[in-house]
Amino acid sequence: MSVVIVMKEIFNKKILIVDDETELLKLLKNCLLREGFYHIYTASTCAEASIIQHENNIALFVLDVNLPDGSGFDLYRDFKAVTDSPAIFLTARGEDSDRVYGLGLGADDYIVKPFLMKEFALRVLAVLKRTYKINGETVCIQLSDRKIDLDNAVVNTPTGETALTAKEVMLLRKLNENKNRIVTNDALCLAVWGDDYYGYENTLMVHIRRLREKTEANPSKPRHIITAKGLGYKLVIENEKNDY
Repeated sequence: MSVVIVMKEIFNKKILIVDDETELLKLLKNCLLREGFYHIYTASTCAEASIIQHENNIALFVLDVNLPDGSGFDLYRDFKAVTDSPAIFLTARGEDSDRVYGLGLGADDYIVKPFLMKEFALRVLAVLKRTYKINGETVCIQLSDRKIDLDNAVVNTPTGETALTAKEVMLLRKLNENKNRIVTNDALCLAVWGDDYYGYENTLMVHIRRLREKTEANPSKPRHIITAKGLGYKLVIENEKNDY
């Protein structure tokens, strides 16, 4: 199956977004439409969402936790009684207890407001690919004894599997597109945070450090994600000499 066919299947999946913030609902819908998704449904209450779910074969639920007529948690529990479709919780709540509770219900992701539209779209795509396991060409990177599956956002190591965050996937994609070549700090920040990337260099360093912890056998002496001092970073594939 070609990549084009695979992506068409993904983009044809029906997505229901439930949030009582009218402007945010419009932004989220337009974001996914721009990314290429065709079937986006929206609702601002649990009652509206239940009607849409009953009338359509929804492939992914994006649910706000606090809704005018109930809880996104309770709504998802009702949906799970009739469908196995995955869910992403979208909420202003950032407490660990809420996140653990939502994930404990079986949700696939939990995004705390505010967030970037680009990150939202990437997480939606990652959940759909992971859930429906559509066969096709995948983007994998082999780093020594670790295999990185970018499509499913995981690192396979000799001791098990480690999940990647959306921003980590974005960084790895950009580095892999330019493998064995230096990618500037500005280019990496732009790829992850968009046009408003100024001031994110320190945050970039934190993400790189966490990436090394997941992808390097010895994060303090990295062999693959190499710092180019004063410039940026380079993803070294195979046995290229480390000059930095």
